[in-house]
Amino acid sequence: QLQLVESGGGLVQPGGSLRLSCASSGFLDYYTIGWFRQAPGKEREGVSCISRSDGSTYYADSVKGRFSISKDNAKNTMYLHMDSLKPEDTAVYYCAAVGSDYSCQFSEYDYWGQGTQVTVSS
Repeated sequence: QLQLVESGGGLVQPGGSLRLSCASSGFLDYYTIGWFRQAPGKEREGVSCISRSDGSTYYADSVKGRFSISKDNAKNTMYLHMDSLKPEDTAVYYCAAVGSDYSCQFSEYDYWGQGTQVTVSS
């Protein structure tokens, strides 16, 4: 059973930056990985992901050019670097993983972290 633990959330002013981390109990190279978020009263949405099969990445239109996903296989940790944050980025952010070769944006994820709160407010 893969375990994922997020960290790095917090309160940041509009225009600021944050880096979220997700530590994995297993080798990230074995998985397609992604970041999701859920704002109050809204459905969960996919933010960004990396496909296991070819390393391709996906970004939601709302975060393109501002967010960047990466991973450090040596540390079994993935990251979401967020720049130019907006109030609408406020949400609980979750990392997830699945042992699948499907494109990451269409995968059904099996393993989830507990979430970390990101609040963008002045």
